[in-house]
Amino acid sequence: MHVEPPSSTKTSRGLVSPSSSGSKRPSEPSMELANPRTDNIASASAPNQPPKAVKQREGNRKGPTTSSSEQEGPKTPDPKTLRRLAQNREAARKSRLRKKAYVQQLESSRIRLTQLEQELQRARAQGMFFGGGNMLGGEQGLPVGINNISSEAAVFDMEYGRWVEEHHRLMSELRAAVQEHLPENELRMYVDNCLAHFDEVMNLKGMAAKTDVFHLVSGMWKTPAERCFMWIAGFRPSHLIKVILNQIEPLTEQQIMGICALQQSTQEAEEALSQGLEALNQSLSDIIISDSLSCPPNMSNYMGQMAIAINKLSTLEGFVRQADNLRHQAIHRLHQILTIRQAAKCLLAIAEYFHRLRALSSLWLARPRQEQ
Repeated sequence: MHVEPPSSTKTSRGLVSPSSSGSKRPSEPSMELANPRTDNIASASAPNQPPKAVKQREGNRKGPTTSSSEQEGPKTPDPKTLRRLAQNREAARKSRLRKKAYVQQLESSRIRLTQLEQELQRARAQGMFFGGGNMLGGEQGLPVGINNISSEAAVFDMEYGRWVEEHHRLMSELRAAVQEHLPENELRMYVDNCLAHFDEVMNLKGMAAKTDVFHLVSGMWKTPAERCFMWIAGFRPSHLIKVILNQIEPLTEQQIMGICALQQSTQEAEEALSQGLEALNQSLSDIIISDSLSCPPNMSNYMGQMAIAINKLSTLEGFVRQADNLRHQAIHRLHQILTIRQAAKCLLAIAEYFHRLRALSSLWLARPRQEQ
């Protein structure tokens, strides 16, 4: 009688799973013990399988294979996209250069302004200025100074002259951009720069109004031909709308209605400011002549009237600010009504108008005079 060795019995028991044997042991340790045997059995049976099946199983373990389109990589953009990207990069580069040049110009202007203020302070400390910026000449009290203006007004005139030069440069760039028929997204950058430069002169006038409002109202910082059209330290915005209206055609019906409404509201605001300024002039005149004009006057009444007149004159700065705000609103409102290309033509027309007025002034001053 043949008896099986006990080792085979132990091996067969080790191959039986815990669930089939009905064992009450926990499942996790049993699986840990059974996994090495199962892997051995799988590896032992693997040589009997065909090579393709083995390769397929290895491929499934590594993950899904990539398609041919994914292996090729991202597609190359079309020439139109590349051209647009190149234009955007070039516009961004030019914008950075302009901003850098503008910052450098502001810094140099600040340094020059500081130097000029120091020179004016030294001159005033040495007694060179008398009264409202007049220098002492051969006889004491004779005004032979710089155009009979204060030091603050002289600083304003210098800064305004630099603003005019920069304005001419910006308009030249805008004119070249319009002639090159640049796209509106690039042309917008030039228009915004011109509008920002226009805002600078408004800020400059606002600071000058605090120090010497009479200099602004007199218009001595403008050329003679420009002073013919002065209105409260500047131009009439309604008159400027009339000048440029024929320069920005064709206009849609909605644009025409918007410009006409802007012109009407601007004229009404101008009329209100003009009436207020006329009332101020009449009030000042009444205050000055309220006391006797005999000489010498009654000093107590005289000083009281002068104090009231000074309080009245302090409102003149408010009129200048309101007029500048009206001009500022008219320019920016036109920009909102018009397209970018129309707004560019509008700014060029305004610049050409004032350029011709300045040229007319130069010709007038250089005209031959007949000797009497």
